[in-house]
Amino acid sequence: MYTKTYRSATIRGKLKVCRFLQNNASTKPLIPSTTSFTLSNLKMMAAAHHALYIKPNIGSLGVGVHKLEPINGSYELIYTKNKKQLSKIFSSLTDVYDNLKPARPSRFIIQQAISLDQVENRPYDIRAMVQRKPGGIWTFTGFLIKVGAKGKIVTNYHQGGEIWTMQKLLQRKGYEDTQRTELISHLTQRSLTVARALSKHKADMFEMSVDFAWDRNKHLWILEVNSNHPQFRPLKWIDRRAYNRILRFARSYGRNDD
Repeated sequence: MYTKTYRSATIRGKLKVCRFLQNNASTKPLIPSTTSFTLSNLKMMAAAHHALYIKPNIGSLGVGVHKLEPINGSYELIYTKNKKQLSKIFSSLTDVYDNLKPARPSRFIIQQAISLDQVENRPYDIRAMVQRKPGGIWTFTGFLIKVGAKGKIVTNYHQGGEIWTMQKLLQRKGYEDTQRTELISHLTQRSLTVARALSKHKADMFEMSVDFAWDRNKHLWILEVNSNHPQFRPLKWIDRRAYNRILRFARSYGRNDD
């Protein structure tokens, strides 16, 4: 696990972040149903949603993520191991729970699976970087698009995905100029709303990434927020202007790596 050595406070745990955002009127509609990992919660969530994600409460890079789907009266658990996607079939949710149950169940959360919008038959999500200099206001500093490999349950490039610019995504989606401007403005404002909402719960936060996704009905969701060393290095090779801007902000609060 990465240990941060620079000044920027972190809200630890996906479940805590979700609860903070669910208690905010502006962000509540954007948060998928999310709860702690217990057998009763697993049964409740499986009854309420077609598919679920079971993932580490603290983690990144798509490591340890599982997708649970019903199949012919049983349950298919899809997961990645050593960058390979594998699956197992279980006859009951109790068997699923017993298979996944770690020494500390609080390490996992259960989240409603979102049927992601696609580009070129591949799922994608949108990472917005939001930062502020010490004493400054929250500022949107750049987008990073994660396009998943076909058939994969995660979009992370560490698991076979690709990194695109926002311009490339909007071009491939065929959006007109007016639509592009509206979408970028909407996501920018949403990311700033998230940053302001979360920073009310934790002092001295200077950076976070917000992972947005549209579903196939064009509803916008927040999949994850990372305030512990969010990654932006891939922009170095595809959008140097955005990369340099993010790096300038990062150095203002002592982050010298990328």
